Amino acid sequence: MNILQALFFPPEQPGGVSSMVPYIGERFRKIGWEMEMFSLPKRIRNKGHDEIEFSTFDWRQYSGNAIVDKYIQTYKDYIWWVKLRLTGQSFDLIHAHHPIAALAMKHIYPDTPVLMTVHSSYERELILNGRIAEGGLEHRFLTSVYGELEHRTDRLMTVSKSFAQYIGAYLKEPDNTVVIPNGYDEKRFKPVPHENEVTQLVTICRLVPAKGLDILLRACAELRKRNGKFVLHIIGDGPIREELETLSQKLGIYDDTIFYGYMLHPEELLPFFDVFVLPSRAEAFGSVFAEAALCLLALVGTDVGGIAEQIEDGTNGLLVPSEDPIALANALETVINDPHFRYEMARAGWNKAKKTYSLNRVISELKRIYTSFGEGIGSKQAKDTQET
Repeated sequence: MNILQALFFPPEQPGGVSSMVPYIGERFRKIGWEMEMFSLPKRIRNKGHDEIEFSTFDWRQYSGNAIVDKYIQTYKDYIWWVKLRLTGQSFDLIHAHHPIAALAMKHIYPDTPVLMTVHSSYERELILNGRIAEGGLEHRFLTSVYGELEHRTDRLMTVSKSFAQYIGAYLKEPDNTVVIPNGYDEKRFKPVPHENEVTQLVTICRLVPAKGLDILLRACAELRKRNGKFVLHIIGDGPIREELETLSQKLGIYDDTIFYGYMLHPEELLPFFDVFVLPSRAEAFGSVFAEAALCLLALVGTDVGGIAEQIEDGTNGLLVPSEDPIALANALETVINDPHFRYEMARAGWNKAKKTYSLNRVISELKRIYTSFGEGIGSKQAKDTQET
């Protein structure tokens, strides 16, 4: 089969789509499948001029709003780029990893099966980051897109049961959504034997309010009051970095906190830490937890979304309520003061991640779904690869 993996922007950021899709393509090519990646370069702006129509709602009732208008223009730009770059090319199947990519591809290739994996919730991120109001015009527009995806794509998929339930509220047939948790190439994540005299805490994320790093800093300030010994490493960049650095100074933990900024391959540094912690306010999956587990780090996270599906509290990590710095401080104090318990949880997390979040599992599940749309081509390809 000749398959196109359609992303939004190029896969340059660590985590999520970027941590999985390029490796999916690599694995399929090794077994003889044709697979390309396609994305919209970030420099392309205001090039598209196609008329946009949705089948399930009239988007024009939301026009005149900056976020909605930018979304529609990006959709037009994606169509323009597809026409420019893929003219004359055909595919047996297209697997999109962003709503705009899926809708644009179906616009250009109406007769080609288009599968869509919803990896995250743009509207929830905007709400949690204080950019839009829940129930407001932008929120209604963005949630309406889920129904459009259900109507126009040939298969809707997502990355966790909790997120499938979330988007299900906006679908006519929510039970048809397929859940395929993310998978990772184990070779990229190698535990490194080490013994740190002081417990090294690490978090990796974009520095935005949705990730709850203000809660993490307050929890660490509480640890400092209890004479806890730690160093907090924050890998990532974003619009609230300066705000977080100022908060760490006010809380008296700036000397205990290292802000790294953006790092392309944080998995190379990850194995040298002891505890991965991220008190997100929402997560569709939380890829970095699986990645940290594969590096043999103990996990501490909030009881939300896909994080709660990855962590069984007290067994392969610790879960705390969101927005609760004291509960988070208590959990961190536990893993700091009890290295044996920390190691046992890390080992359990590593075992679960290898079994549940294997890239081989994702390849197997996707191969089954892809061939079901192959109209004989895929079935023959699957048989040929099995024989080899």
